[in-house]
Amino acid sequence: MKILLFCHSSRASSPLPGFIVFFLTCYVHKMESAQFSVTGPGHPVTAIVGEAIVLPCHLSPRMSAVNMEVRWFRSEFTSVVHLYHGGKDQNGEQMPEYRGRTELLKAGITDGNVSLQIVNIRSSDEGQYNCFVEDGPFYEEALLELKVAGLGSNPLISVESHQDGGIRMVCQSAGWYPEPKVLWRDLSGKELPSLSEAKSLRDSGLFETENSIIIKERSNQNLSCWIRNTVLNQEKESTVYIADSFFPRVNPWMVALSVILLVLFGFIGLTVYLFKIKGKCHRRKFSEINKKFSSNKWKKGRMKFYTGPSRGTHVTLDPDTAHPDLVLSKGGKSVRWGDTRQRLPDTPERFDYWECVLGCEGFTSGRHCWEVEVGGWGSWAVGVARESVGRKGGISRSPEGGIWAVERWEGQFQALTSPVTPLTQSRVPSRIWVCLDCDRGQVTFIDAGAEAPIFTFPPGSVPGERIRPWLWVGPGSRLRLRP
Repeated sequence: MKILLFCHSSRASSPLPGFIVFFLTCYVHKMESAQFSVTGPGHPVTAIVGEAIVLPCHLSPRMSAVNMEVRWFRSEFTSVVHLYHGGKDQNGEQMPEYRGRTELLKAGITDGNVSLQIVNIRSSDEGQYNCFVEDGPFYEEALLELKVAGLGSNPLISVESHQDGGIRMVCQSAGWYPEPKVLWRDLSGKELPSLSEAKSLRDSGLFETENSIIIKERSNQNLSCWIRNTVLNQEKESTVYIADSFFPRVNPWMVALSVILLVLFGFIGLTVYLFKIKGKCHRRKFSEINKKFSSNKWKKGRMKFYTGPSRGTHVTLDPDTAHPDLVLSKGGKSVRWGDTRQRLPDTPERFDYWECVLGCEGFTSGRHCWEVEVGGWGSWAVGVARESVGRKGGISRSPEGGIWAVERWEGQFQALTSPVTPLTQSRVPSRIWVCLDCDRGQVTFIDAGAEAPIFTFPPGSVPGERIRPWLWVGPGSRLRLRP
């Protein structure tokens, strides 16, 4: 406790002993009126970026601080965070960065509570604060430490490129403080080594991080990016599954084509040789064999390799489930976005938020494939959904919400995993095969034009309940089930 004491008497003619008694009485009175201390928490106070925090400070014993001066400042006495004097706040000396962000909590000031609230916390607010209280010639102060922490955005995992015989994956996140810890983990929780890591401090005072890793086929395909705030002891995590089709490999059709061409050229050479020897009869035989190699039957055999014996399952759209903004064709084979909302009964079966429609048919066993033709300039999604999928309000368009699908959204082609998986096709397909294997619990999407796989939800993804075709149609799009 610091004391500046000036006590005098107007009775200058008093004898010396009387003056001494008066002086001691005045001194004791002043000592008694100044018997208080200023205390704060004995540990650092932690605040979250963008939120509010109260820095505790109070007088002990409890007494009113209404007529005292309360000064909150940083490293220097003049670095004013907040000043209370003369029964009101004084903003003239306040540092510009704290203007409009501080408040002395006066509800408890009569009991000696002089705590300070700071709103919209910034990373620059971190550091030491002094709580200074002065009553006339007496003052006391307490020192507090404020730690600031920022919990950033959910990690975004993306497929960057093929590299070193695998896939280079990148995990990005922003809005962290202090500098976060980033880890890659496999399905069992084992930590995986990173390829590179970059962290930068933005103008906002928060950290942005980018971390990459290379994964190989059939190893660590279930991948998690884990980012931790060491001050809050909290983390955010995102998981992605990488399908086999993403990994670089020798195209089996290119190998097959090379073998066929090799055999074909050898056969042509042999035929030419025989033609020279045996004449036109052998030329005619060569023509028949070459025609056989280029027949439609051989091309159909390639498609059968992808779709299996159950391709061409007949499916139609169920008008009782269609959102009121959707217009179905007669027979339920196509759907488009309508110009005006239709007046339809709001039944439990009908979607009322997302512009979705289910197929009439449902499947619980076997393998079933159908082709969807997509057109227009807008967004759309095709896939399957469990029969119990939510119809009302904002549903989760992901396996967690009972939907397995691929979509075009604002020019991006992606699989509706959680989070979404960007797809690397050079162009968005105009015809897509949807292949449902109920026995394996698996859904596969195939580019019907290029006869190439697009994406596969792994075996066991789809639960053992009735599964129905599912479409989502955005403005400017039209989807059609091909016969």
